[in-house]
Amino acid sequence: MQFKGIHHVSAITANAAKNVTFYTEVMGMRLIKKTVNQDATSMYHLFYGDEKGNPGTELTFFEISMAAPNHNGNNSISGLSLRVPNDAALVYWQNRFDEFGVAHQDVIDQGGRKALPFQDFEGQRFFLVSDEGNDGVAGGKPWEKSAVPAEVGVIGLGPVHLTVPSAEPTARTLTELMGFREVNRYPSPVEGQPEVIVFETGEGGTGAEVHVEERNDLPPERPGRGGVHHVAFRVEDEDELRQWIDHLREARIGNSGFVDRFYFKSLYFREANRILFEVATDGPGFDTDEDLEHLGESLALPPFLEPEREQIEARLKPLPTRL
Repeated sequence: MQFKGIHHVSAITANAAKNVTFYTEVMGMRLIKKTVNQDATSMYHLFYGDEKGNPGTELTFFEISMAAPNHNGNNSISGLSLRVPNDAALVYWQNRFDEFGVAHQDVIDQGGRKALPFQDFEGQRFFLVSDEGNDGVAGGKPWEKSAVPAEVGVIGLGPVHLTVPSAEPTARTLTELMGFREVNRYPSPVEGQPEVIVFETGEGGTGAEVHVEERNDLPPERPGRGGVHHVAFRVEDEDELRQWIDHLREARIGNSGFVDRFYFKSLYFREANRILFEVATDGPGFDTDEDLEHLGESLALPPFLEPEREQIEARLKPLPTRL
């Protein structure tokens, strides 16, 4: 019962059309699944990833069109990361961000690894993280039709950053409940705050890390567009997922129980600082109901929503045809 790394992250956008344009045309990611939030079918749920949306490469967005801007703060997933092959790729991305008017900072050292902080058009906070020297979880493979050359393209999800008022309860959840291990610390980006603590799972490396930042000077986050909803961690299959359900129940941790998302199976729970975690299986995968060459081109619905297709499509705005 050890997680294989990060499975996916899910964030919030207020404009699905602009979201598709940004992540396919600027970031060069593939739109691998255009579907809906299974719990609220009037909103899009968009999935981006590598050539086939392999686990560990999936960046997803719920569209909440009336969402106010995210008010950054504590008890939050405060930063996401996208992996690129090496340090040299970060130079390419600095120039690309300048070309497209994307807000970014200079390249920084993040615990011994080069990273380029940037924000999307709604203020979603990201780091492009270099995989140079990574000997942990392998990255994915960029789609051959990407707008970005494969040798500098996004190859998966990097470390997830959590900001909490007290690091100790979250650290205890990660290590004692979830089997993570502390592997590093580095200075806080804010003077006078405690060091950021790095935890990893499975094979470790860029695709298997959670960075915990303690901040005693922030109010709780108020979620909105440009915020992150949850992070999911990888397990091999349904049998292992059910073991985690039993494990959480034995630990008296409230959880959703088994949830069938069709493309993967899941469970949800909140860690000690109330951040939403998901556990998700590696399969069946996103080519279960669509041909690999045509992923994301049309609205995909799991079988249990197919009878409602006409009503669901009537409530959705058409999206631009992109990669």
